[in-house]
Amino acid sequence: MRVPLDENLNWRLVRYFDPDCHVTTVDRQGWKGKRNGELLEQAAETFDVLVTMDKGFEYQQNISKYAIGAIIVSARSNKLQDIQPAMLEVNQVLRDVQPGQVIHVNANVS
Repeated sequence: MRVPLDENLNWRLVRYFDPDCHVTTVDRQGWKGKRNGELLEQAAETFDVLVTMDKGFEYQQNISKYAIGAIIVSARSNKLQDIQPAMLEVNQVLRDVQPGQVIHVNANVS
């Protein structure tokens, strides 16, 4: 599974993905600052699933026209300690997400 982390996620999350996932960041790919449509287009050429915290992502883009799935993580903030509780579920849904599909994962933080 090839996964880019959107720029709104902490890069240190890379270490919380299952070992069989190849995870990098949008920044490392040189895509920082790209609009979502352009980002999806480029990411779909190489990656399977984009992980983001952009809550408006699925409403701003018609992801079904791209050959990539998306996981949207909801958490109190984008700090590592707020997102990390969601990583078990992120790793689980990574196995199931299909191209053009959006799956929501909640960090369950009060």
